[in-house]
Amino acid sequence: MRKKELTEKQKQLVELRKVSETFPTREINLEKAIEEAETEEEKKVVEEEVEKYEADKAENEAAIAETETEIAGIEAEIAEIERSAPVGTPAEQPKNTEEKRGNIMPMNTRRFFGMTPETRDAFLAREDVRDFIEAIREIKTRGITNGSLSVPEVMLELLRDNMEQYSKLTKYVTLKPIGGTARENIMGAAPEGVWMEAEGELNELDMSLNQVEVDGYMVGGIIWIHNNLLKDSDLALGSEIMDQLGKAIGKGIDRALLYGTGTKMPVGIVTRLAQTAAPSNWPTFAPAWTDLHTTNVKKLNINGTTGAAFYASLIEALGVAAPNYSDGKAFWVMNRKTHINLMTKALAFDAAAALIAGVNNQMPIIGGSIEEIELVGDNEIIGGFGSVYILAEREGSALEKSEHARFAQNQTGFKGYARYDGMPVFGEAFVMVSFDNTDAATTSTFETDYANTELGALAVTSVAGTASGDTLVTVAGAEASGTTLGYKVLGKAAAVKSGDPSTGYTAFTTPDDITAATGKIITVVEFDAAGRAIKVGTCSVVAKA
Repeated sequence: MRKKELTEKQKQLVELRKVSETFPTREINLEKAIEEAETEEEKKVVEEEVEKYEADKAENEAAIAETETEIAGIEAEIAEIERSAPVGTPAEQPKNTEEKRGNIMPMNTRRFFGMTPETRDAFLAREDVRDFIEAIREIKTRGITNGSLSVPEVMLELLRDNMEQYSKLTKYVTLKPIGGTARENIMGAAPEGVWMEAEGELNELDMSLNQVEVDGYMVGGIIWIHNNLLKDSDLALGSEIMDQLGKAIGKGIDRALLYGTGTKMPVGIVTRLAQTAAPSNWPTFAPAWTDLHTTNVKKLNINGTTGAAFYASLIEALGVAAPNYSDGKAFWVMNRKTHINLMTKALAFDAAAALIAGVNNQMPIIGGSIEEIELVGDNEIIGGFGSVYILAEREGSALEKSEHARFAQNQTGFKGYARYDGMPVFGEAFVMVSFDNTDAATTSTFETDYANTELGALAVTSVAGTASGDTLVTVAGAEASGTTLGYKVLGKAAAVKSGDPSTGYTAFTTPDDITAATGKIITVVEFDAAGRAIKVGTCSVVAKA
């Protein structure tokens, strides 16, 4: 009963917060109205609206505070009940009810996000979690109507708490939950105290406060769940969905934290360091933009050295990252090959003539955890003091059902996504080093957003070809390089969507003779390097008699 009440209160809180998001817009509109009001009658109307706005806002804030207090109380009661519940004895546990699937670990022995069995069972017994899993299990047939399933907040909280299982970098940055577009306050350098006589007057200290504006951009994609799992236990299904969702989000976040372009995604550390001019959307109240592309992006020629000679130069370069404004904890990102290279260069013999490696998961001398992420280039190191990177997490993650199942693979698709934004507030806290005398890669290729990209147009013409039954097809408007062309000849134009694969198309180069009957429709598609459709054009075939 208390769990049901908790669910209702949580829903109520979400609605109250949605209402609170409308107040900034109302305030802006009222400010404009005040400026534009000229007559006494107009001013009176505006004053009444201001009073109503203030009353609504105060009422909303009070309701949110009251609801949050009630939720905290209910959660405390539930936690106390769960703590005092007797732990089941072995005799009370089912006898080996697991399904054996080859050498896979039995399902009832798997850990569910680090929970004890009792906590796990209580989690899965929650009404909101149970309803969510049952709604997914009901998806058994093709032709499912599109719709959205809201992931219960308690599942999202669990995913957030375990995000470092999937994202290697979120544990180093400052994560800020937000309800929408928000301005986050960032303290500047702490002022130094002034010495004085014991009875002297205290001096006022200057304290700088900066703001950055953050929004919420989506990261995610299709998650394919095997249909057998839809019939499996709540534990199996819940684990699989959350695991796949976590992996999708985690990989996207890590790439964005390093290389995010700032366009519909966070600004990455490397992107900030490589900037040669202040971007047009640099926040007005953010710290002053500084050019770091030469001071904090280093190219060293030390890969041929080892030991002290190598590390003296490397540590000096990494030391450019300034710890000001941070919590003083550094991290360093590289791929596994680079990590092993660092370990090899640190090999030495100790006093007992035993071979040892001076680098494990900490950077020698200056400290800081080493994280392996394969998208970083060979012999490149990215890092610094992550606490000055603000990663805003917006509310409202969801899991959406696919329209059609993968019948051949016996799978059903779900679109999982979450919303994030962020930026390194103080770029001086980070550095990128390439130590093999090559320029460090300052960009990374993100997965193309085909679903939200319109197909380009190709101009296709057909004239009589060289031989009887042939047509000479010419295509204009294609990219100069890096793409391929393919065609289909049908009774009507082929249906093509952005991102469609090249399967089923015949490759050709333009201009070229192909065999086709007059009056048929030829559809020519341009595919990118990944073999996905980016442009399309059609025309009616004219063949030589």
